[in-house]
Amino acid sequence: MRGSGGTDGGIGMFFIGLGLAVLAVYLFFDSVRVTTEIGLISGFFGARAGGLGQTTSMGLIFIPALIAVIGLFYDARRRWAWWLLYLGIAIISIEILSHIRFYLNAKLTHLMGMLVLFGAGIGLMLRSLAEHGRRS
Repeated sequence: MRGSGGTDGGIGMFFIGLGLAVLAVYLFFDSVRVTTEIGLISGFFGARAGGLGQTTSMGLIFIPALIAVIGLFYDARRRWAWWLLYLGIAIISIEILSHIRFYLNAKLTHLMGMLVLFGAGIGLMLRSLAEHGRRS
């Protein structure tokens, strides 16, 4: 049986390192909190820009998609309706993605532990590939 990197042996060390690295990535993602705020498009139309306000402007991003759906149900061969639908989906996607804010909510000791786990895991994986590659 061939080990990690096609070499003989080292597969146990490789999987221990992989487990440590995966655990560190899980702990990191588990420490991140996700919140939302005013998005790119609603911020442009919103109260910060002196516009319509946050609640009113959120509905405006659905208007192109709504018009496109009406046009497609009337006649699905209308190219303008398909392009307007694509534009509406793009606008909604941009608004959703621009709303997301990430905050790392971890103690310094936990963050250092995550970094050590990740570094140890990657180091063990690389060591299993390098050492057992020299033996063969």
